[in-house]
Amino acid sequence: MASPTRDTPARPARVKQKRGEGQWALGYREPLNPNERSKKDDNPLNVRARIENIYAHRGFDAIDPGDLRGRFRWFGLYTQRKPGIDGGRTATLEPEELDDRYFMLRVRLDGGALTTEQLTVLGEISQTHARDTADITDRQNIQYHWIQIEDVPTIWDKLEKSGMTTMEACGDSPRVILGSPVAGIAADEVIDGTPAIEEIKRRYIGDPAYSNLPRKFKTAISGQSDVAHEIHDIAFVGVNHPEHGPGFDLWVGGGLSTNPMIGQRLGAWIPRDEVPDVWEGVISIFRDYGYRRLRARARIKFLVKDWGAEKFRQVLQDEYLKRELIDGPAPETPAQPIDHVGVHPQVDGKFYVGAAPIAGRVSGGTLVAVAQAAERAGSQRVRLTPQQKLVVLDVPEERVPALQAELAELGLDTKPSPWRRGVMACTGLEFCKLAIVETKARAQQLVADLEKSLADIQAQLDTPVSVHLNGCPNSCARIQTADIGLKGQIVTDADGNQVEGFQVHLGGGLGLDAGFGRKLRGHKVTASELTGYVERVVRAYIAGREPGERFPQWAARAEESVLQ
Repeated sequence: MASPTRDTPARPARVKQKRGEGQWALGYREPLNPNERSKKDDNPLNVRARIENIYAHRGFDAIDPGDLRGRFRWFGLYTQRKPGIDGGRTATLEPEELDDRYFMLRVRLDGGALTTEQLTVLGEISQTHARDTADITDRQNIQYHWIQIEDVPTIWDKLEKSGMTTMEACGDSPRVILGSPVAGIAADEVIDGTPAIEEIKRRYIGDPAYSNLPRKFKTAISGQSDVAHEIHDIAFVGVNHPEHGPGFDLWVGGGLSTNPMIGQRLGAWIPRDEVPDVWEGVISIFRDYGYRRLRARARIKFLVKDWGAEKFRQVLQDEYLKRELIDGPAPETPAQPIDHVGVHPQVDGKFYVGAAPIAGRVSGGTLVAVAQAAERAGSQRVRLTPQQKLVVLDVPEERVPALQAELAELGLDTKPSPWRRGVMACTGLEFCKLAIVETKARAQQLVADLEKSLADIQAQLDTPVSVHLNGCPNSCARIQTADIGLKGQIVTDADGNQVEGFQVHLGGGLGLDAGFGRKLRGHKVTASELTGYVERVVRAYIAGREPGERFPQWAARAEESVLQ
């Protein structure tokens, strides 16, 4: 072939066209994966009618697979793991092989807010329909197990008569809104976010316009930094503007799982009355511009990362709000994590009392008993926390000791050890189909072991060393932001056997230490070695820290040999 000359110019190189990401706003409306096809075929909110009118009468075998493993989630329902399947087989089995005929059911409790009457109803549902199971999640939900499809309409009726719901507790939807457990009563609160949470619920939860998102959408609204705002899709954090007074600082694009990212400040101050409008603008951007081609990139954090905070804010203002936002300052960062455990004064002269179950594991009977104890103490309000804890509000000072004693009898310590206070765990292998290792029972055993083996140095810990256990890489228990984060996987022990174990993340945190833990290359810990490993690392921290040095600071500089 003749080479090009001045008379025959070379052809320009072909530019490879970038593959579309399924963004609706750019014209990509055709579903690009099975999840998107399922949502287009039928709005997931429609599944409730089939549950009530068909499946609850005909039973488990009548459930359409597209509903069972997809649309059910929009009402808080997941099939739980079939008993007897070890973690090494999780990734090798088909969904129908992992499915049990029972369900996990998640009750969304925005802001973790409950009356004692509602708490009693939750406990009674557990006792009647869920084999007395009930876990407090780090999303301020109550999570049941062993639910039968035949009982679901009855459960919904009981919940809704008491002002509760499971709607959009899961699915590609706006999930439960985290709020401060002590909103409206805390001395350190900049502003009460409760009215904004209630208005978002009233306007948007259950609205079909927001029930088909690229993936889940997590919200946090608090007048203080007690809701892990740095790792939410959207967060509003209380801040005082020098000219406009109390309002909220806006963050977007946080999240964990296998690609963790800290949310970005948009530098905007939002008055409380405008929070719902701004929330709608951000979730609409996610709906319209979010990536729908690959599920692994379908969270808003990837869009924020690609656009940057400046462009995201500009699109929000220009295309959705049609106005400029007010520039504002960053919120103050607390000196240490806030979990509301213990006895604390309220602004009205009463007290709130925070108690720590181990890793959120309680029971229906416990919930009923807590409601009764709270009422005897003169309270009618209880809150669940983003740290899997429980708080009783509005307790007169003279009734605090009696309430503490009653809670202690229920296994809810208001003066817990650092280990009970700092341990969190996801659902794990016991019920979760994604899990590889057991977590809840292991967390309980770990706490018991550490309370004995580290009793001699317990008083030297200025703040609890947080230990988070997760059954798989998805980080439901926020392993990357724990002092000691443990990601479940199958590992090889000293004898060459494949056993349950963990990859270790050290020195993650939020607030002053916002960032992700240090992974030790190639270092794994078997489940049987776990207590010894945690004890060894904590003792090394106590021995090697500088005055005032926090665990994440120490872990970042420590020699790797000390951390193994």
